[in-house]
Amino acid sequence: MALTKTEAAKLTNDMLLAGVVETIVQESPVLRYLPFMEVQGNELRYNQEATNPAASFYDVGDTWTEATPTFNSRTAALRIIGGDADIDAFLQQTYSSVQDLEAAIIAERAKAVAYAFSDSFYNGDSSANPKQFDGLKKLITSPSQIEDLGANGGNLTLDAMDSFLDRVKPGRPDVILCSKRTRRKLNSLRRASGSVLETDVDQFGRHVLYYDGIPVEVDDSISDSETKGTANNCSTMYAVKFGFQTGLMGIENGGIQVEEVGMLETKNARRWRIKWYVGLVLFREIAAAKMVGILP
Repeated sequence: MALTKTEAAKLTNDMLLAGVVETIVQESPVLRYLPFMEVQGNELRYNQEATNPAASFYDVGDTWTEATPTFNSRTAALRIIGGDADIDAFLQQTYSSVQDLEAAIIAERAKAVAYAFSDSFYNGDSSANPKQFDGLKKLITSPSQIEDLGANGGNLTLDAMDSFLDRVKPGRPDVILCSKRTRRKLNSLRRASGSVLETDVDQFGRHVLYYDGIPVEVDDSISDSETKGTANNCSTMYAVKFGFQTGLMGIENGGIQVEEVGMLETKNARRWRIKWYVGLVLFREIAAAKMVGILP
């Protein structure tokens, strides 16, 4: 069963773990949408759909021909994200509320885990850093899934947006992911055309923008200083569909874990550890697209 981290947190009776998961989800926009599946071992071997089989029309008595889809064999490995949170024993003993102190310190470490996941979700490259899982920038390589605004970048247009979103199939993307600068540009384009981006309130009480019914989420992990030809101030926008065997999914073993390491030998502190064995899988190339070279 595939669950988002938000839904998974509702199923645990561990209030500390539930709080950590909630903090991570709130700090990483994509985790509000991304479903996860549990895998055995330290990697997932899967077949990524490459081409669909062709169908034909036949007359009575015709000879039928066989057609099969083609697949590319892929492997997604789990990587370890985590960090330790040390709570000073003196502060723990003298603080008015021990639980509040622990929660605050562990929440700060949970935020760091969220930022690390978000960065790898977009920019992860296992060939450059074997400790990371491959992110969208590495996973989306097919020319048919890339809206290129020019050798040296180009200006975002509504026509380019429509072409970009049409690259995700079947149907419409589940979410658009971009930087704050790109969202401002998109807002400006819509106002100039006589319309504005729709807004709604999500389950976290946040006002979320929508482009033609598709939520637009901003993430600080998407850079505005990417290099494209002679330009070094470009950004990238992503559109994805989620789903088991049909789109993008996270993989994990054991979920997000919070464990008490205990008192330290060389430090007057108690240590808590947050760890997550996690990866990313794109089951179908056509389930994700990116627009590259977006200038200010």
